[in-house]
Amino acid sequence: MIKLIGRTASLLACFSFLLLGTHLQAGWQAGAAKIVITPEEDMWMAGYASRKTPSEGVLQDLHAKSLVLADDEGNKIVMVTTDLVGIPRIIRENVVSAVSKKHQLRPDQILLNASHTHCGPELRPSKSTIYELDPAIAAQCHEYRLALEKKIEQVISESLKDLEPVDVTYTYGRAGFAMNRRYPLPNGSFKNSPYPAGPVQQQVPVLTAKTAEGGLKAILFGYACHNTTTGIMQFNGDYAGAAQAILEKSHPGTIALFMEGCGGDQNPYPRGQEKNIEQHGTALALAVETALQDIRPTPLTGKIETVLGEVPIPFAKMPTRSELEEKLEDGNVYVRRHARLMLNRLDTEGSIPAEYPYMVQCLQLGNELTMVALAGEVVVDYDHLIREQLPVKNLWIAGYSNDVFGYVPSLRVLKEGGYEGGEAMIYSNLPGPFADSVEDRILGEVQKLYGELENEKSAP
Repeated sequence: MIKLIGRTASLLACFSFLLLGTHLQAGWQAGAAKIVITPEEDMWMAGYASRKTPSEGVLQDLHAKSLVLADDEGNKIVMVTTDLVGIPRIIRENVVSAVSKKHQLRPDQILLNASHTHCGPELRPSKSTIYELDPAIAAQCHEYRLALEKKIEQVISESLKDLEPVDVTYTYGRAGFAMNRRYPLPNGSFKNSPYPAGPVQQQVPVLTAKTAEGGLKAILFGYACHNTTTGIMQFNGDYAGAAQAILEKSHPGTIALFMEGCGGDQNPYPRGQEKNIEQHGTALALAVETALQDIRPTPLTGKIETVLGEVPIPFAKMPTRSELEEKLEDGNVYVRRHARLMLNRLDTEGSIPAEYPYMVQCLQLGNELTMVALAGEVVVDYDHLIREQLPVKNLWIAGYSNDVFGYVPSLRVLKEGGYEGGEAMIYSNLPGPFADSVEDRILGEVQKLYGELENEKSAP
């Protein structure tokens, strides 16, 4: 696949527009860095509960990348993207603690996003129990996680050292391979299959940082779609990893970063074959290249403002001990494992929390771009709902940010049920589906944080 990427990149370079020298306007700075996070040895892979063996080599290296933006008053935002299935809360807490002390950053100035590749390493503590891994394999996952935290801290430090004057612009393209995967069946259930009539978000937001000489320092781009093109047993970043490699090949010296959107109920189609990784990566890279040819991208000027909040989301129903013990005899092995996990929590902690502290982060990148970063595997409805809610022209909505713990359904998806609506909770360390208030609580927190940013902007 690497040779294919090289040839594709050469073709794309032919279509790339000439980056001319510019006179910097906004007084902003940017720094970017990347680091390889591919495991040094074969280990358990994340994403599919049905896997029975560790990985079998590397198809493409995995990376953590950091982009720092700073305005002329010194306000900063650090955005870290990773070729990982998710960012567990403990990783964010440890990284933020270390980086905040070293670089005098607040937690709201740090955004961690995962591409949700299903061909990366397993590093979530709860999944070790769901998989019932051998203790030695579970320990390997733990050791990888500790090393990963140090690498994320390192790449943030390197990006902060790399700050230089830039012009930052925003625009967007469009890619068509994402499709809703909740195919409704006559009996009221859902099949994981292409559903052309289902909601999607096929916009590809693109942020660029260019130096005074017109060099393209960094490209941050996003898409709302699972990175589930294949389930092959070799480490790779799926279509998002391929797109980043293609763009970096087309623009030597540039760091390309992928930010996952609200793709919880979206899959890339077609899927299942290794060649599809290259196809979708090329399609996404072409969407970015098209956006780069925008003759009037929106320049970002003014202040960078950031805010981070938490809102408690209750679960619909808390299981009793007797209900959990009954599930230990269920025919579904994952139901049994989940019940055992919940019983272990009762035995060791005395109770199971009745609500989850859900993280929402809002950024204003100058006067022209608002970004909302949501925790968990957020379904695409939230992208549409937030766009209806916030009165802004340029809006970038990311999912899989800061804390990836499981699926986050909208009220519609919750009531419809199915995998994203609650069934997938048996693969998490949470007790069950969220309550009907999940959508209102998340949208309410988004509105609250956006209001705080607006109030800060208007303050004398």
